[in-house]
Amino acid sequence: MDAFIVLVKLLCSHLCADFILQTDNINKGKHTSGVKGIAYHLLHSLIHAITAYLCVADWSCWFIPTLILVSHFTIDLIKCKLCKNTLSTFLADQSIHIAIICLLWFISYGKDADYSFMANVVTTKVWITIMAYILMLRPSSIFLGLFLKKWTPSSTNTQSLPNAGQWIGYIERVLILTFVLVGSFEGVGFLLTAKSVFRFGELNKAKEIRTTEYVLIGTFASFTIAILTGIALSHLI
Repeated sequence: MDAFIVLVKLLCSHLCADFILQTDNINKGKHTSGVKGIAYHLLHSLIHAITAYLCVADWSCWFIPTLILVSHFTIDLIKCKLCKNTLSTFLADQSIHIAIICLLWFISYGKDADYSFMANVVTTKVWITIMAYILMLRPSSIFLGLFLKKWTPSSTNTQSLPNAGQWIGYIERVLILTFVLVGSFEGVGFLLTAKSVFRFGELNKAKEIRTTEYVLIGTFASFTIAILTGIALSHLI
């Protein structure tokens, strides 16, 4: 059996056990106190171990499912007892689970894996692409903030979600860069149209034309950065 197929199977089994086989009752039960909560944790961890064992189908290997059961039970119990249900907690929880799976795979199967393909993955083109996506986030946001500073309206909208505009910019630039790299410029047009439709009511009710102009300048500047970066990256790679 190819070693990397085992790793993929283990990761798939984790996703199935954590997001498909974990019902709402199990999820709620894990947050209850006492023996009942521990029983739900044990049930959930046992599902993880059995799913991993069946997916890998290496019937002589009890090492991985056993440690998955123990580690998953421990991590989830600590998370439910000590941590709040936030995005950072969720990401940390999943990262630890996946790291443990990769470590167990490496100990059991890593020595038989063929890592020669890594030479084709870690290339200059890959690093340039990663750099381009990083530029679409905070660096572009800072540049746009400085660029738009002289046009920023004095009044602020208290009904706006905190940092919503910043995150909208992040997502739209990442999407545009992706569309350009795959050659789907119609996707860029769709995104621009969708954003225009969603913001039509806000702009239509604006008391001053400067608000509309400010939004248009920001939108077109954001789109320009992403499109030009995408075109330059396409020629480089």
